[in-house]
Amino acid sequence: MKKFWLLPVIAVVLMACGEQKQTAELSQSERLNQWFAERYEEELLFSPTTLTMLGRKDLYDQIDDLSEQAEAEQLEWKRRTVATMEREFDYDALTPEARNSFDIWKYQYEQAARGQPYRNHGYIFEQMGGLQSDLPNFLLNFHRVDNEQDLEAYIRRIGAVANAIDQALVRARAAAEQGIRPPRFAFDGAIDQSQKLLLGLPFEAEAAVDAPLWAGAKSKVDALRDSGAIDEAQAQAYREKAKAALLGSFQPSYSALIQWLETDRENAPEMAQGAGSLPEGEAYYNYRLGLQTTTTLSADEVHQIGLREVARLRAEIEAIKTELGFAGSLQDFFAFVRTDPQFYFADNDAGRQGYIDGATAYIDFIKGKLPEYFGLLPKADLIVKRVEAFREQDGAPQHYYSGTPDGSRPGIYYAHLSDMSAMPKNQMEVIAYHEGLPGHHMQISIAQELENIPMFRTQARFTAYVEGWALYSEILAGEMGAYEDPYSRVGQLSSEIWRAIRLVVDTGLHSKGWSEDQAVQYFLANSPEPRESVVAEVRRYLVWPGQATSYKIGMMKILELREAAKKTLGDKFDIRAYHDTVLGGGAMPLSLLERRVQGWVDSVR
Repeated sequence: MKKFWLLPVIAVVLMACGEQKQTAELSQSERLNQWFAERYEEELLFSPTTLTMLGRKDLYDQIDDLSEQAEAEQLEWKRRTVATMEREFDYDALTPEARNSFDIWKYQYEQAARGQPYRNHGYIFEQMGGLQSDLPNFLLNFHRVDNEQDLEAYIRRIGAVANAIDQALVRARAAAEQGIRPPRFAFDGAIDQSQKLLLGLPFEAEAAVDAPLWAGAKSKVDALRDSGAIDEAQAQAYREKAKAALLGSFQPSYSALIQWLETDRENAPEMAQGAGSLPEGEAYYNYRLGLQTTTTLSADEVHQIGLREVARLRAEIEAIKTELGFAGSLQDFFAFVRTDPQFYFADNDAGRQGYIDGATAYIDFIKGKLPEYFGLLPKADLIVKRVEAFREQDGAPQHYYSGTPDGSRPGIYYAHLSDMSAMPKNQMEVIAYHEGLPGHHMQISIAQELENIPMFRTQARFTAYVEGWALYSEILAGEMGAYEDPYSRVGQLSSEIWRAIRLVVDTGLHSKGWSEDQAVQYFLANSPEPRESVVAEVRRYLVWPGQATSYKIGMMKILELREAAKKTLGDKFDIRAYHDTVLGGGAMPLSLLERRVQGWVDSVR
């Protein structure tokens, strides 16, 4: 009797001990989260542009310090924070979510430190996302002017952009001295974009149109005047200040950049070469593969995965070809989809608006389906927009810019519409899902809006996770009822095989000595993509080594984890809960995503 009487007493004591232990764990984890909040605020001060992208107006008249010295100082700061974190916090006493934060903070530092030997290998000025176009685009689209102080900050930022370009040019010169140059086409793209920024008033006195930044400055001044915040006399004074900044700082900086690009272009190889041709090129590419995929996969392993996936997806497209009753070969079918007029909008303003309207309609369709597949839903709005003229390129891929965490600025799905023959209708649907919902806009908006994790994690951008989710979303959209038209299904498979081709082509270019033409021919042989898009794609891979491999590797991991969870949980598997688990912690390396999903599976089981 006494022994049985003791059992509830022991149970109470054990429960009390468990509660004390849990309280201690939460205390340790909460202290770490507060530490992360303080450290991330320090880190944000290194990047005024990031603060602006977050919708904040701290350091609103500044641009990031792009010097090599600043990069070294920031890396040393991060090293010290990791050392402090490991010294002051007991990892074993943290909650699982806090351990994820600990591991991600450390992982980010370790990847940055691994990249230091290759700090000059990345191409600063190139045709895709070079600073020469990114910084003006930032000024035009992301610096919000609500009052006079914002306008004054905008004008000072014009000079800050010029200074940043000067700093970047110093680093590009240093890289060139080491034999690190992008291909000639990258020079041509950077030159073209830079020159377009100087076309028109006030740079050309006799011009009939305004240059992009001058038009932007005048628009911001006029909007403030129209709101009643300033009068016309003040508006005119601000226009003069903006013009002085453009002529006194921006024009000299970009003129010097153009002059150097035109001169150094002749030193670039006539035939484009991959990263393997650079000094320490093999090691650099291996670093890039690890960085982009967050795995330890070798170039050969990635290449073989790509070959297998291309073969599998070709067979699926072949099956649809047969279903449609198309009599020719797969190559004939690719040519048909690539060239038949029915698959394209007119190459005029009406056609361009048709593309934007069509993409918007597909996004609206999927928006109505989201509650069936997700518990977490984004609050931020999404708009579809044509790329600005100064940075628009024929056949270049569409892309996404995130909104602000508070929803004051919507996410933007950008489309290059200068050449409608490079924008097939049958791929419009799948791309809308990738860039918008349930793809990039969904994932990034939810991450930014999360409140149960440290802020630095809401802004993390691990490419394999981010792009893997977007590619997974293309398949998920089909499960949600999309792609009713068989040619849209071909478009979805074309998009997936495109990402499988990337595994083959990216490793081919940078690890196996493939030429640009060899890569283009492989792409055309296995995809109905228009030739203009294929050339733009291959040139993207050449200037962004490894980045293109992240999509398929990330998608395959998300699918693999889903299938493993379904197998383990059976009837207890809930697709909404799975998606919330994947999205509810923000972007992370694939190994940590696997750990997170396994934790959810264990909790359900």
